[in-house]
Amino acid sequence: MSGILTYVLHYEGEFNKNSLGAVSEAAKLAGEIGAEAHAVVVGENVSEDLAKSLGKYGATKVWIANGPEGLGAPVVDVMAKLVQDNGYDYLLFGGGLLGFEIGAGVAARLGGGVTMEVTNVKAQDGKLVAERPILQDSAIVDVAYKEGGPAVIIGRLNAFEITEAGSGDAEVATVDVELSPWSTKAKMRTRGEQRGADVNIEDAELLVGGGRGLGKAEGFQELAEPLANALGGAVAATRAVVDAGWYPYAAQIGQTGKTVAPKLYLALGISGAIQHKVGMQSSENILAINKDQNAPIFEFADLGVVGDLHKIVPKLTDAIKAKKG
Repeated sequence: MSGILTYVLHYEGEFNKNSLGAVSEAAKLAGEIGAEAHAVVVGENVSEDLAKSLGKYGATKVWIANGPEGLGAPVVDVMAKLVQDNGYDYLLFGGGLLGFEIGAGVAARLGGGVTMEVTNVKAQDGKLVAERPILQDSAIVDVAYKEGGPAVIIGRLNAFEITEAGSGDAEVATVDVELSPWSTKAKMRTRGEQRGADVNIEDAELLVGGGRGLGKAEGFQELAEPLANALGGAVAATRAVVDAGWYPYAAQIGQTGKTVAPKLYLALGISGAIQHKVGMQSSENILAINKDQNAPIFEFADLGVVGDLHKIVPKLTDAIKAKKG
């Protein structure tokens, strides 16, 4: 059976947003190549009703496998068996480190090809072609796949839009898999964000990013955080300030940090180096405040303000609070 299989991560009765985006994307692409979009959920005592609900995002069938939640190796065992038993041609993952781990693991086990950081997938002559940025996002390349192994496509965070285009509940089936000995070695002790940060910046619709222009660590508490609170958003940071110990690593955006796509990204004292740009350039609207009129960020910002952020930001914060009453 030619089709697309998507892994869906879940926690406490809710599906991961990037996973739902991948299911929606798989459904759209399956329609374009004349295939079906199926999904797999791995966990302990997964609700059948929860699995059925993936139908509204376009999945026609959902496999449920019993196994440890949130670990990569057991999912590799499950997806490898499903591919071998059902002949899926494509595996599609939403963005995130777990998707990277699982996708690479399945590709290595089954001799497939894998592409990471994919920003778009298109149907071409009845097959799927992945698009991904290269050379620090300065160019886009097409990646096609040879026959003989599953094509593994792993999206960049927030690359795939969530759409409820399904016609109803999905068919649900159980798959029994004997896990490999090494797949049960690791145990989940706690689940949550590592190394600080109370807010998941990848899901935030409004982000205030802070750079060296804040002057010191206290600049985040005195300027960035009050502005983010007034907007109802979260705070992010550049690698330079994270390396300096000004803010937690979990809030870092960029090539060695996280990729975000908020509705508004407000950059305070950020120069806009390419390493940071690749992590936030998908933002719908970018507002930059910087005293250096030649800062690179002004080249791709939607609105730029040249001035002293230490004077501008407090007034902006007060104005937002006043507007909200």
